Amino acid sequence: MMRFFTLTTSEIDDTQAAIAEITEQLDAQSSLLAHSMGLLSCYSDFIEGEVISALRDALPFEFVGTTTLGTAAPNTDSLVGLTILVLTSDDISFVTGLSEPIVDEDVDVVARAYAEAIGKADAAARPTLMFSYAPLLMNVGGDYFVNTLTEISGNVPNFGTISMDDTIDYHNSHVIFNGELHKDRLAFVLVLGDIKPRFRFASISKEKIFRDKGVVTSSEGNQLHKINDMSVEDYLLSLGLAKGEDGAIMGINSFPFIVDYNDGTKPVVRIMFAITPEGYAVCGGDIPEGATLSVGSIDGNEVVKATGDLLRDILAEGSIGALLIFSCGGRYFSLGYGSEREALEVRGLLEGAGIPYTLTYSGGEICPAYVTKDAKATTNRFHNDTFAVCIF
Repeated sequence: MMRFFTLTTSEIDDTQAAIAEITEQLDAQSSLLAHSMGLLSCYSDFIEGEVISALRDALPFEFVGTTTLGTAAPNTDSLVGLTILVLTSDDISFVTGLSEPIVDEDVDVVARAYAEAIGKADAAARPTLMFSYAPLLMNVGGDYFVNTLTEISGNVPNFGTISMDDTIDYHNSHVIFNGELHKDRLAFVLVLGDIKPRFRFASISKEKIFRDKGVVTSSEGNQLHKINDMSVEDYLLSLGLAKGEDGAIMGINSFPFIVDYNDGTKPVVRIMFAITPEGYAVCGGDIPEGATLSVGSIDGNEVVKATGDLLRDILAEGSIGALLIFSCGGRYFSLGYGSEREALEVRGLLEGAGIPYTLTYSGGEICPAYVTKDAKATTNRFHNDTFAVCIF
């Protein structure tokens, strides 16, 4: 059995007040069980003060997390705060890990951290779930973290995020590990014991997806070269997208790819960052050759609708102890001046049901995909422009 509750504060500058608020909420809970863990998210301005480091002495359990441009939990009225989802149990335990600095896509760096973490666990225990908090690095993609952790763990279900913040170049994005701040390290939590979470994700409704489908005939990592043996630029123009006066296709960030790996898992979303002079697309994650893809469109109304539809489906399923939610920062930006609309949709649906949750905006979402509908087997995936939910 596992219990869940949330801790929150919006006190960025007053460390004493923030810690008092957090500890008062903690004291209001019944006693912690034998094993506890905190999953933290905070608005990036918190790194300028001492609140995060002070939590190390104030909390009687370890905590990991990231900075973000917005986070929400029950009884919060702003995205500019700090939230912690607390997990506590007598029969489920937690082991944390922190990598060395990551400078390139070196598998050994992550493998050493994982081996060290496993070494702290009971020899007979095998992780049944992983939470991962990865740094936002310009030369390292999200698929590196997902694929590496999947390989070295033996496909332990992995739910997590890439750090981000509210600056233009994301220079304040940090991974948080027990009060320490890191710009280039991976932090993770291994969950040991009988836990059976469910995973759901949503991005774009079927009504917002072009009917035409193409096959990826040439790609390299996150660079998509050809679809149906056409350059990406020519393929997009064939769908009716138009060029602007500067000769570039207009609004490519609003037209993500929906990529079907053709392996029985639900398609994932890949955003386009740019079109190269050769007509190739630089995307927010890997797109393998042989995959089938469609093009969709996303706007603020679509974000709110997809989020609401998914949460209503989850509520209808029942058996919910808590929800850990990551939503792409691109979804936040698509909301424009109504940037809190998605969070308000979440609050309205979940707080009315009395469900503990945290919602964090993400630089990239890590969420398992089920191999077939209704099956229990999962494959870990990296996502863009997605609302991802871990259901306890």
